[in-house]
Amino acid sequence: MNIERLAELLERRYPCVVLTGAGISTESGIPDFRSAGGIWAQYDPAEVASIDAFRRDPVRVWEFYALRLDVLAQAEPNDGHGALAELEERGWIRAVVTQNVDGLHQRAGSREVVEVHGSLREAECIHCGVSVPMKDAVASLPLPPCPECGEVLKPGVVMFGELLPVVAIERAQELAAEAGLLLVVGSSLEVHPVAALPGETLGAGGALAIVNRGSTPWDSRAELVIDAAAGETLSGLAAALDMVEADRPRRSDG
Repeated sequence: MNIERLAELLERRYPCVVLTGAGISTESGIPDFRSAGGIWAQYDPAEVASIDAFRRDPVRVWEFYALRLDVLAQAEPNDGHGALAELEERGWIRAVVTQNVDGLHQRAGSREVVEVHGSLREAECIHCGVSVPMKDAVASLPLPPCPECGEVLKPGVVMFGELLPVVAIERAQELAAEAGLLLVVGSSLEVHPVAALPGETLGAGGALAIVNRGSTPWDSRAELVIDAAAGETLSGLAAALDMVEADRPRRSDG
């Protein structure tokens, strides 16, 4: 019944914008910062995932991110990523705003993806602004140099102590404000300013639905809360919308 209600919300509250967090990628085997064991047992995120740590000990930071990239290299998009890409193709979803840096949405086929926390596909220079493909940076470890100014490159993710990229967060806020429905998937909605996006939607008269393992601060203001796995829920949603499409013309932005 919950999936049927979610399908009804998408039908009634178009356009739908999806906000994803770590919970959708954990189903692809990518641990979040709260996960115990693995590489997180060897490194304190506060020591290797902040801009101060990078400035203090870039070798250790790159050592950590090299291990993280190894985990990512073995990961594949899961059913949740695939369902979102399919629903975008079918016209049900306008865009995906993601806190994830793994690129799995794009690999699954999503086209309109806003990465508010950066991406591990690139490395960047905080001195001159140059970006290079991550494979080129990794080939120059332990201290990959900027090809323009020679300073040490930084992984292209937003670290603790850094501001989010202005263009990305402004686009995310714009999409949230224009959404008839903001569908949150796999995010605890605790990290700001992204955690404020539901307020943009609700303030503009839109609705909120949440699919997440565990509670969020926005649950009481959501029309629907589903405490379940992202992959199973989104695959079920795609199937439920098949039946809607059988009786209605395909949706489109036009």
